[in-house]
Amino acid sequence: MAEERKGRLPQSLEGKERSEVYTRSKITTSRWTLFWDIFKERFGRLMLTNLATLLTCLPLIAVIVWRMYWDLSQGVIGNYGTPGIFLPFLPYVEGTAEWITFLGDLLFFALMLPGLAIAGLGVSGGAYIMRNLVWTKGIFVFSDFLRGIRRNFWCVLEAMFVFGFCLFASRTVGNYADYHLALGSSIAGWLIASKVIGYIILAFSIPVSLWMVALGIGYRQGPWALFKNAVIMTVATFPQTILFAAIAAAPVLLTLFGGWFSGIATILLATFTVSFALLVWMVYTDWAIGKFILGESGATVEEEGEAPKEQKAQPEKKSVVTLYGKSVLLSRPMQPMSEGGEPYELPTAFTREDLEKLAESKAAIYAAAEAYAEEHRGEPKYAEYNSQFEQRERALTQQVKKKKKVKRPKMLLR
Repeated sequence: MAEERKGRLPQSLEGKERSEVYTRSKITTSRWTLFWDIFKERFGRLMLTNLATLLTCLPLIAVIVWRMYWDLSQGVIGNYGTPGIFLPFLPYVEGTAEWITFLGDLLFFALMLPGLAIAGLGVSGGAYIMRNLVWTKGIFVFSDFLRGIRRNFWCVLEAMFVFGFCLFASRTVGNYADYHLALGSSIAGWLIASKVIGYIILAFSIPVSLWMVALGIGYRQGPWALFKNAVIMTVATFPQTILFAAIAAAPVLLTLFGGWFSGIATILLATFTVSFALLVWMVYTDWAIGKFILGESGATVEEEGEAPKEQKAQPEKKSVVTLYGKSVLLSRPMQPMSEGGEPYELPTAFTREDLEKLAESKAAIYAAAEAYAEEHRGEPKYAEYNSQFEQRERALTQQVKKKKKVKRPKMLLR
């Protein structure tokens, strides 16, 4: 990695990539093209991954639905000072509704913590599959779901814990503030400020947790380093992170409109919503990691070995060969096979003396090849070929010296 690309985050992640059979391949198309190719060609398998991930989310969904119906029931049967049939009249009920909500949410949001932990099993497996699809340009192996759980569950669990704790704490603080505001507390300003700060922290924890999932799957690092790097990436790429997080959550956001939009969102959730969200997020984070950590400038034709435009315009075809790498076979004389002699053949039952003869014959062949190369090294075709690379190396050295340093986001600088 170039020296100018070693910011704070690259330095902390350098040399800690997870070792495995998958490696990042260079992207020769745009990220949206890659996403669309994977989505349309692997749609059936994305549905399978969505189902496997959704099964682990059932406990969390059950808690959410339970809390929703409990909240609705309180609005129907709650007796907050209005006399009704068979219900006694309670004259002093200020803050009763807020206190019941506070106690109820203590239970439900506490139950969401183990629900998030169980959902982390599916997220770790599903995100691992999506990352491999992005890295290998569409190769799908469903057994990677279990492999992803084994490899990435603890980092995903940490991300779930960060989000779950912020959710529980912000909701508890908000409900407690509502209770005291209903009682007419004299510190209403502080209560409102604590509620607002709690929800701001909760909102910030969402992209941080998403980045913890992406970084944890790609890099092996400790809990504190994972959290710190996720915060840095969130701040450094905040506009892009918010945009792509919203795109990933677009099917779920349909529920905000209510009515038949909620029905559409439920159908999408059962088919591909989770896989869609994970795929969008892994495609985006792969781009961000390539740009801000690995120093990639984006996919270009030159990365696949094609000559730059300025080199194509040159009339001399001999210099084009220097763009594809120096060949050992063309840069030095090679002795013909017919002149090199043959190695000693070992008999079926050989002795140490036969092994020595074999070693001597190989040494003689090697010495003859070196002598031939030294004798013909000055021939014009070899000298001309090597001079082309020497000129190219000098030109590249001058271009590197004149090249300006790439500006990095402030959070990624030393």
